[in-house]
Amino acid sequence: MHFNLSDLTNLPNRYRANLINSSTGYRPSNLLGTKSPRGVTNLGIFNSITHIGSNPALVGFVLRPLTVRRDTYNNIKASRHFTINHVNSSMLSQSHKTSAKYDEDESEFEKTGLTEEYLDGFQAPYVKESQIKLGCSYVNEYPIKENGCILIIGAIEHLYVPDTALFKDGSIDLENVQSIANIGLDGYALPKILKRFAYARPNETTEEK
Repeated sequence: MHFNLSDLTNLPNRYRANLINSSTGYRPSNLLGTKSPRGVTNLGIFNSITHIGSNPALVGFVLRPLTVRRDTYNNIKASRHFTINHVNSSMLSQSHKTSAKYDEDESEFEKTGLTEEYLDGFQAPYVKESQIKLGCSYVNEYPIKENGCILIIGAIEHLYVPDTALFKDGSIDLENVQSIANIGLDGYALPKILKRFAYARPNETTEEK
């Protein structure tokens, strides 16, 4: 199938959303944890979280336009903190359920049965069932003029990884902890490591680690 710009523009909305969302391939599936000024915890599933830089350690994620209530955004702006929690296979259905629209005074933790966890004095809630967790502080935001979305930049202040999921070079073995990848809006997969290669240099043979 070939879809040109005219084809894409004229597709039914939901079909187009599914097609474009899955066209870029697998993306990480994460739960963002926040808390409101009134103490109501919030949990939302995101597949747009991406590495921004290692020194300083920065991550970014995209929020949809603020044309409706966005509890994640409001809580981050108020508290300046949020957590990122890898979704794994044992908590998949509960994690997907956080995408439902709950009232402002309802906690997704309570509604889905996931467990709040507070570590090392960090004020935003982690997800206890998640094995890889990041505690982040708000750094900046950039409006995306083309579609009204917002790119949020966060600094990693805390990172929790099981000892058994660390390679000797510092890379994380995501297969070991069964971190889930996202396909489009509602598909999930469990990726498998095929190979790891040494640092690539011109005119040298590619070697496996």
